[in-house]
Amino acid sequence: MTEISVVAVIPARGGSKGVLRKNLRRIGGVPLVVRAVQAAVAAASVDLVVVSTDDDEIAAAARAAGARIVERPAELAGDTASSESALLHALDVLAGEGVEPDVVVFLQATSPFIPVDGIDRAVEAVRGDYDTAFAAHETYGFLWRRDETCAAAAINHDAAHRPRRQDREPHYLETGAFYAMDAAGFRLALHRFFGRTAVIEVPERSAIEIDDEHQLAVAGALAPLVDAPERLDVDAVVTDFDGVHTDDSALVDSEGRELVRVSRSDGMGVALLRRAGVLLLILSTETNPVVRARAEKLRVPVRHGVEDKASALTAWAADAGLRLDRVAYLGNDVNDLPAMSLVGWPVATADAHPAVRAAARVVLQRRGGHGAVRELADRVLRD
Repeated sequence: MTEISVVAVIPARGGSKGVLRKNLRRIGGVPLVVRAVQAAVAAASVDLVVVSTDDDEIAAAARAAGARIVERPAELAGDTASSESALLHALDVLAGEGVEPDVVVFLQATSPFIPVDGIDRAVEAVRGDYDTAFAAHETYGFLWRRDETCAAAAINHDAAHRPRRQDREPHYLETGAFYAMDAAGFRLALHRFFGRTAVIEVPERSAIEIDDEHQLAVAGALAPLVDAPERLDVDAVVTDFDGVHTDDSALVDSEGRELVRVSRSDGMGVALLRRAGVLLLILSTETNPVVRARAEKLRVPVRHGVEDKASALTAWAADAGLRLDRVAYLGNDVNDLPAMSLVGWPVATADAHPAVRAAARVVLQRRGGHGAVRELADRVLRD
């Protein structure tokens, strides 16, 4: 058995007052708890990722993402329970199994943009000259408080003197994303700050924490910009038809026949995916012959007249032996949301419905019928 020196612990209880089922809410198409697990798994310094939870659904999602689950007792899962109590309980469970890490990393699932390199730098600091380390971003903000009369009083500056930014000393605002601690010292101190503490600077864009619906919406809007992967590592690409391969408009002749506008560049993108061995599928609620005609032209399997896209996608993936986390789904409207919620890479066209853009892990720059499929193909095939 590989020696476990660094353990990352993510407390994720099922209850939440500010945002219902917060740890399972999706940012960029990925549940918050899964995003935290993925960050910890990606950190080179972390040997074991543990999620402490009292919730079966959270446990299932975290386990599928690569975490070990520690069942959190009810008395440690209430509104008044501290994060430290969950960490100590998880360490006690591991100790009972003979696992005694040197460093414990505490990650908060409510921080959707945890910098992986920051975790590694925090562990390095604790292995070096520090007892604890935490994520923070540099700020030059002028801070104020209200005094006992509710009048404003300056905290970190002289209100009568307004120096330029370049003439001021920076301060560091704790983000809450991660903390690293010497495990033995933490057990003695029973708190995340003790001894000599290191500031681990992280980008300000990673600093958002989810405590209410507004912050959830802001994080969803930021996700395509912050995540922004250059390449999508997938085995299959599934697309809607109307509004994806087309611009969502139609010409109707006197006999009721429809004509749609498609992009030749999309056709080339599909051909390149086929040649690369990427599996393809078109899922459409429409039964119009134009859908099948275009699919045959592209030499792509099509399932149309589909009301339940999520079930159809699940069945197709099972038949093909595909893992859904290795699938990209490109959609544009609300009927695509159930299918998008199942895959590892939910993708939206540039002109998609706002709810679809919010659910997407990637928002493309091109509109449906104007090269969106080609743009996705290029991202999948990029070296």
